[in-house]
Amino acid sequence: MASVLLVCTANICRSPMAEAIFKKKLTEVFQTVASAGVHADPRGAPVDARAAAALARHQYELPRRWRSRRVEPERLGAHDLVLAMEADHVASLRKKAAPELHGRIRLLSDFLPDLVGEDIPDPYFGPVNGFDAVIVMIERAASGVLQAHRNGQLLPRA
Repeated sequence: MASVLLVCTANICRSPMAEAIFKKKLTEVFQTVASAGVHADPRGAPVDARAAAALARHQYELPRRWRSRRVEPERLGAHDLVLAMEADHVASLRKKAAPELHGRIRLLSDFLPDLVGEDIPDPYFGPVNGFDAVIVMIERAASGVLQAHRNGQLLPRA
């Protein structure tokens, strides 16, 4: 079993949605699923209400007391895989991580054949249905992660 960290900007929309989805759909792959933000408020913030509502509409949930957290560079090595929502996040994380950890840091969209290398869009400044669209993308990516796991292609070789 492995550990995955899902990363977005503030850890209030995309990465908590991904955390909820991965916890429900990828129990055979990951023993530990966590999320964080490269620019998250260090005091912690609740999940965006629109993200929480979208999760509920899709039958996912986060704990009531869930709070955002900032990526801790010294903890990146505790995760077997770090999946970021944007290329800028990958670049930021790789700058903070030891070189031997760079292979663990990837884009979530790399598990979406039609969107490899693309950013998962941030729904924060858009319409409410953008949150639902992002959930569908994350669900598809979770299926891609599961398939990569079953094919022995998920985790970097040591």
